[in-house]
Amino acid sequence: MNGFPWMRAGRAACAALLLGAFALSAQAVDADALKQLASDDFDEKAAAIESIAGKPDAMTLPVLKALQDGTLRVDGQGAGWIKSEAGVVDALTGKPAEMPSPEPDEVTINNNLRGQIDAALAALKLFAPERGVRLAAARSLQSGEDDALRDTLAGALEKETDGGVKEAIALALAAIDVRADDPKLRLTAVQVLAASDRAEMRTMLAAMVEQKPDGSWAETDDAVRTAARASLSEVSGRLARAEWFGRIFAGLSLGSILMLAAIGLAITYGLLGVINMAHGEMIMIGAYATYATQSVFRASMPDAIAWYPVAALPVAFVVAASVGIVIERTVIRWLYGRPLETLLATWGVSLILIQAVRQIFGPQNVEIENPAWLSGGIQFGSLVLPYNRIVIIGFALAVLGAVALVLNRTRLGLFVRGVTQNRPMASAVGVPTDRVDMMAFGLGSGIAGLAGVALSQVGNVGPELGQSYIIDSFIVVVLGGVGQLLGTVVAGFGLGVANKLLEPWLGAVIAKILILALIIAFIQKRPSGLFALKGRAVEN
Repeated sequence: MNGFPWMRAGRAACAALLLGAFALSAQAVDADALKQLASDDFDEKAAAIESIAGKPDAMTLPVLKALQDGTLRVDGQGAGWIKSEAGVVDALTGKPAEMPSPEPDEVTINNNLRGQIDAALAALKLFAPERGVRLAAARSLQSGEDDALRDTLAGALEKETDGGVKEAIALALAAIDVRADDPKLRLTAVQVLAASDRAEMRTMLAAMVEQKPDGSWAETDDAVRTAARASLSEVSGRLARAEWFGRIFAGLSLGSILMLAAIGLAITYGLLGVINMAHGEMIMIGAYATYATQSVFRASMPDAIAWYPVAALPVAFVVAASVGIVIERTVIRWLYGRPLETLLATWGVSLILIQAVRQIFGPQNVEIENPAWLSGGIQFGSLVLPYNRIVIIGFALAVLGAVALVLNRTRLGLFVRGVTQNRPMASAVGVPTDRVDMMAFGLGSGIAGLAGVALSQVGNVGPELGQSYIIDSFIVVVLGGVGQLLGTVVAGFGLGVANKLLEPWLGAVIAKILILALIIAFIQKRPSGLFALKGRAVEN
């Protein structure tokens, strides 16, 4: 039903021949087909693709992929060459060869030919020995657009032994059969489609149960229409559940970033009472430390470039902590007990840091690439959970555990908790409060640097990166309870999930305004936040 007649004929021929023994022939990619590919006539090229795909041998996939990628060269005499990083091979035999001089022009193809090649490659891969290849090929054909591939899918379904691949092929076949003339085929197809989790299938089923303006139904058979309604309800419910789960996951991902950004602020704000408007720039410094680490790896250790995010963690922590300690020793220490002055002073520091980064790295965003192990995602039907988001959630929880360990199991943590609860008494019993202030500020800044490493893997890195998170960080700290690590965790994840659940209905801006209004109302009723700081005397 789709495509030009010669495209459908080519796919049908490919389908018929693929249902055979699929044994390798001596030379199925012949000179005549390569000669046709050298033609300027797209109809002849389509016939050549049909010929190549219809007689699969060891060179069929390489030639079709080279044609798709633009690395196939042919002359008008029936010879062909495939270029790759490894060298040049003969398109007929697959043996190493030398490219003639002058080099033949690239074979030009249009969108229709690309569609024909895609369908041929998918059909060929349905019979591949690797399960993953067959599964991906079956899923790529579930749009139901290629009617001529029905026989191929039916044959592949009959030969397939793996349950998961068989189900995927059955869905692809059903997506074609819903348009069949035979009501029995359509009925079977809509019943099979009930197991689908693709939005395209929901659209297809919804079209079948629509009533036309003249009162007639798009699907004329009552039994098929009833089955289509039942399948539509099942598919819609499955997609709705996946959508909700996706929103919750996105909220947890956002919440983990907010929590990372706010943990350090919770320590410094809870301990020192300092409104540190430069905290966002510590995040930015961590992100730029990641960029610098990536650049070093790319220049000096290109083979290990995939592990630059791991190496960037200690670098970002040390750099951000060092900058934080310098700020505390030169600016903050003179302003304790004067929150408005610390707000203005740290705002000025933030502007200085932003301008310094602009001078060093330039005003434009810098490019940070995800390594292979942070690219892609885990697919659950129509839902894809990106690896980088999963790793960031795990990383945030690991940082949280490390901070909790430091605060509850180390001498520094004991001093921090003591100074937070009662500074005069801690000083009276010999706690070096001045040094604790410095170390705590450095720790909080270093944690913000770790947040920058995480953010560099999911968003743009520029001089204004920190400005996007400073307000949200303060909201998380105040809502959770000043100085309360558990409150920071609950508030961070709660705000992230609430944002993602409200955005589809209200939009990003209105959702943020509504959440802010609710937080203000909550703070009016409970000024200490979700978890109040416990102690005999707590300084404000």
